[in-house]
Amino acid sequence: MKNINFLTAHRRRRTTEVFNFFGSKVSGSIGRSFISCIAVICFFYIAPVIINFANQEIFSNEFQNNSRKIMVYQLNGEIEQSDEISSDTKFNEEDLLTDIFTLNELETDSVRLSASTIEQLFKDTNYNLKDIRKNKLVRPVALTWLPSEIKQIENTQKRKNFFIQIVLPLILEENNNIKLDRMKLFSIINKSNNTVLEKKWLNKKYKQYGVLSKDLSTLKIRMDEIPTSLAIAQAAKETGWGTSRFALEGNALFGQWTWSGEGLKPKGAEKDEGHKVMRFNVLQASVRAYQRNLNTHSSYKKLRQARAELRDKGKPLDSLILVK
Repeated sequence: MKNINFLTAHRRRRTTEVFNFFGSKVSGSIGRSFISCIAVICFFYIAPVIINFANQEIFSNEFQNNSRKIMVYQLNGEIEQSDEISSDTKFNEEDLLTDIFTLNELETDSVRLSASTIEQLFKDTNYNLKDIRKNKLVRPVALTWLPSEIKQIENTQKRKNFFIQIVLPLILEENNNIKLDRMKLFSIINKSNNTVLEKKWLNKKYKQYGVLSKDLSTLKIRMDEIPTSLAIAQAAKETGWGTSRFALEGNALFGQWTWSGEGLKPKGAEKDEGHKVMRFNVLQASVRAYQRNLNTHSSYKKLRQARAELRDKGKPLDSLILVK
């Protein structure tokens, strides 16, 4: 009981001192209102400063775990990364890329054909860009490596056409795979009941496209094609029309980065520091990884939204609209 009386007396004494702060006593109710107003004003003045400090120092990117970002694509010389990582991007890397790793492992002994051999192959199969533009048909010629002699083709237009002939069937094949998956997805969506195999397939695709919420609408937006012209343009830009070291040594058509996987170190980089450019055993794996990146990474959310809007309006996918 003595302790309680002591605390009460102590509080009264401190309250009196506060009320006498300006030299004269203030009545209890008025004083408490005055002190409350001062406290509220101070809170709203200091709170933004504290929040801003927390955002800059405590929750800055330096303290965030970015290990999930194993693939980052470089556009126009600037790294496209999103500061916001939604719950749908916190996926398991192995689930996301398992089919790409499998494709890579199947082709460990792939053979690099010479430029002259490839040119003869194109002639034997009547595969040329002039007929493609006219008939809209592409020969299914799937090469595993770019020819090392592509750098020696002096005629610029010939080298560009040669590069397009190599990567075009690969891009179309991956787009066709996505198109078939998309058709199956719509078939499942339109059913009232799904079979065990269909549910198993859906779970597999949720993992591949990083949709942890298992939301069908999100999967529908992510599971879609990348315009062929956009893929060719980015591959050409990244590789210098197939002449870069990363393209010739590692089948890296799109300059994707990795901090944990196998890759090629940029020249001048420290041996054990920084990123590497992802390396693939076959060109097809590079194309698939590129499309998976655009269809899942948060940096390309606006691209996917624009693509979904075109789909909803029944319009064809326009590369110029998607890259805005």
